[in-house]
Amino acid sequence: METLLDVRNLRVTFRTQKETVEAVRGVSFSMGREKLGIVGESGSGKSVTCRSLLGLIRPPGRVAADHLLFDGLDLLQIDSRRMQHIRGRRIAMVMQDPKYSLNPVMTVGEQIAEAYRIHARASRPEARRKTIEMLEAVRIRHPDQVYDAYPHQVSGGMGQRIMIAMMLIPGPDLLIADEPTSALDVTVQLQLLAILDDLVQERGMGLVFISHDLNLVASFCDRIIIMYAGRIMEICEARDLHKARHPYTRGLLHCLPRLDTPPGELPVLQRDPAWEEGTP
Repeated sequence: METLLDVRNLRVTFRTQKETVEAVRGVSFSMGREKLGIVGESGSGKSVTCRSLLGLIRPPGRVAADHLLFDGLDLLQIDSRRMQHIRGRRIAMVMQDPKYSLNPVMTVGEQIAEAYRIHARASRPEARRKTIEMLEAVRIRHPDQVYDAYPHQVSGGMGQRIMIAMMLIPGPDLLIADEPTSALDVTVQLQLLAILDDLVQERGMGLVFISHDLNLVASFCDRIIIMYAGRIMEICEARDLHKARHPYTRGLLHCLPRLDTPPGELPVLQRDPAWEEGTP
């Protein structure tokens, strides 16, 4: 499989008045045009890892790595102008909550069309046509009406589809989805995952899927990265997640409630200080 992204020894730190906080500590992984899941607790470094790829870590944050190779290009060695060309056009990121990602005073159609005009240098009529096609691609009914709607007039599930349409309209090679289903009910979650799966296969993209839901990631992704305290604990095939060996992964799996067993107290994850040092 062709390597699309190769991350080696990524470190992200934030300096405060009292100390330096290590949010990501020595993370290394590679991926091709596949669906890669990243799971872990809040604060484990999932989102910070992905934001660093797009140059979205601002001072006092500091990013360092041996290299961040995207399609053979080291993202740490390029200037801000080149990064602006890559961000959105070749690497796109869907944020967790569309309410905070969409401009409340612009129609959703204008926002999607604007993203296309910037990257494709297209005319307004062409951008409108492409936007309506993209809204249809993410299975939004009556796209002409939705084009003229404002963000407060759409549901949470439709808002996530609109964000996906906005990120995919430039035709990126890599899509990062930061917990895109966390605020949705189960039925809408499945619909959104089906849309992502179809689009990834049709366009031949790579997908990084950030989530807290182990079962969801195991059923949707090809491989899974398990993170804890800014480090990678384990990387495994999604179909073999139940065979995971690291005690942290095993602990997370055991903490999941099951419908086929009598209800009772859920096990409590026993943490080992050695995990923070990157040892089993």
